Amino acid sequence: MTTPLHTPVPRRSVFRSPLAPARRAVATVFAAQGAAVAAVSTTVPAVQERLSLSSLTMTVLVVAVALSAGVGSFAGLAVIRRLGLVTTMRIAVVATAVALLLIGWAPDQAVAAVAYGLFGMALGCIDVSANTRAAAVERHYGRSIFASFYAAWSAAGVTAALLTAGTADLGWPAEYTLTVQAGLILALALTVRSHTLPAESPIAVSGHGESVVLGRGLWVRLAPFGLVLLVAYVIDSTVSSWSTLYLHQTLDTSLSLAPLAYAAYQVGTVTGRACADHLVRRMGPAAVVRAATLLTAAALAGLAAAPAWPYAVLAAACTGLGVSALVPLCLASAGRLRPGAAEAVLARMNVFNYTGVLAGGAASGVLGSTGHFRLAYAIPAVLVLALLTTARSFDRRSTS
Repeated sequence: MTTPLHTPVPRRSVFRSPLAPARRAVATVFAAQGAAVAAVSTTVPAVQERLSLSSLTMTVLVVAVALSAGVGSFAGLAVIRRLGLVTTMRIAVVATAVALLLIGWAPDQAVAAVAYGLFGMALGCIDVSANTRAAAVERHYGRSIFASFYAAWSAAGVTAALLTAGTADLGWPAEYTLTVQAGLILALALTVRSHTLPAESPIAVSGHGESVVLGRGLWVRLAPFGLVLLVAYVIDSTVSSWSTLYLHQTLDTSLSLAPLAYAAYQVGTVTGRACADHLVRRMGPAAVVRAATLLTAAALAGLAAAPAWPYAVLAAACTGLGVSALVPLCLASAGRLRPGAAEAVLARMNVFNYTGVLAGGAASGVLGSTGHFRLAYAIPAVLVLALLTTARSFDRRSTS
């Protein structure tokens, strides 16, 4: 049986035990990934114009990121078993920064395609390593803290999106903007320090997961979380990848104002994730999932119907507030199902993650290229209501 999340933890352990540096390191990696995703998403129109890419080609590149991220997730397992979680996280963050530089300075479409592929591989590697470490840190804390890591992800995303908006307002080209973003991410990579957890065994991460058999029963228990994760990432991909282009093309917004929808979306997710752990402890995860589902549906409908960019920015913020808790709740719940093989479980959960990114990114890109971006937000507004049927699964006790 895993440690119940409501078990109190002595306050002194938060700041003076090995848990504090472990939590800081994982939060830093989440922040680096959030900043990188924001940097790529908010520079889509600028990169598209610089390389004279068609909307369809840009959609293909977004899909390629999701596909390569899926590969990177499973490749990350091999790296974890060989080098350990902390080293894997550090390498993946550095690779992400390199990919940003390649995207920014790509001389042609072929190099850009390779750069986007490398970016996806690095994201997938960060996903499996950082989420595994986050699950382990949460188990040691004995209470819900998973959403706080995603709050760091979103806060960094807000910063990166505002940086893109600021440099666009100054007239900077995409290559300069992405160079600055890459430098910031490299700086974050340098702050990721090695650390240990109490009674930590290297075998628990590097060797055990290699031969574990998850079994059909576990997959049945993962299914509700997988559905929520899939829909959440359909929404996240639709807003993150295309909101800047939606404002620029459909709502006729300037390149300096268009990234504000992404920034507002991440402000909403920061706010939601900063409150999520407290709400889970107070209301229970099932109630949080139900409330988040209803708010997300209403916000997406508002985004689809927005008459001008200020309304779209507000709706994007509300969408982020609603969807914010779904991903960390899913991954925390899935990781607790098999604590001794969390990296294997979470790598397989990424199948739902990247399927959602593929579906959301591809469908939205195709709809946008045909002038129907509003439908790209209206359809998920209906789809998300199906998640109400999964809420009960989040209140079940987990066993090891």
